[in-house]
Amino acid sequence: MRVGFIGTGSMGSILIEAFIRSGALNPEQIIATNRTLTKVERLAQSYPGLQAAPSNKQTAAESDLLFLCVKPMEFKAVIDEIESVVSSQQTVVSITSPVMIRHLEELLPCKIAKIIPSITNYVLSGATLCIYGDRMLPEDEDLLENLLSHISAPIRVSEQYTRISSDLSSCGPAFLAFFVEKFVEAAVQTTGISEAEATQLASEMTLGTGKLLTTGGFSPAELQKRVAVPGGITAEALLIMEKELCGVFYDLIRTTHAKYEEDVEKVEARLFRTKVD
Repeated sequence: MRVGFIGTGSMGSILIEAFIRSGALNPEQIIATNRTLTKVERLAQSYPGLQAAPSNKQTAAESDLLFLCVKPMEFKAVIDEIESVVSSQQTVVSITSPVMIRHLEELLPCKIAKIIPSITNYVLSGATLCIYGDRMLPEDEDLLENLLSHISAPIRVSEQYTRISSDLSSCGPAFLAFFVEKFVEAAVQTTGISEAEATQLASEMTLGTGKLLTTGGFSPAELQKRVAVPGGITAEALLIMEKELCGVFYDLIRTTHAKYEEDVEKVEARLFRTKVD
């Protein structure tokens, strides 16, 4: 199987490197291109055998499975370039949430899937959200999920829940990192503990908590109950968090959804502007 990548920015390069390091793909199976070709050439130097292609068209033509790892507003130019060489036997995978399955199925003749990866995939962990178009066969879905299972837990979601699922799995690491950062800042400024020591403690705590909530079998509520003795220090602190933080999460979700809906409208207008004109 030949796997292509159009776009080797942050997430495109994370996927390529994770697939290679996990053993899911050999470098020889990968062909990739980027608007700035030197970025792909650096990947090819790091992973001998990986082919750096000079154009999107060549990458699309030589791929069985093609990942589109470009920004939403760049999709129109990429699709215009590759549509003449894409066949019905190929699978094109978008990793961009505002680009809808129906958009790609109208513009390309191939099988269409959408995945939403996470930066946690870099350490072969976390989830990958999987959404499939009507042309995908069960064996196509299994092949893609088998590939993704080397670097993540593939989870099928409905496209209508793309945004909230992405908030939890893909944006979540940034939100959690912000919490850790502010926790550490408060610890340092209030007590004088060193930033390095506080960061190490908080980071190890985050790792351990993730394991308890997954392989450990705890639910978030059960974990709080196990740690917080009634009337104890943790319980008192949780009361403060309940009072001060709960509204923040509702505001966060309203904000991400409003931005997502705006992006979907912009992408749709750009993809079909020529037809409308």
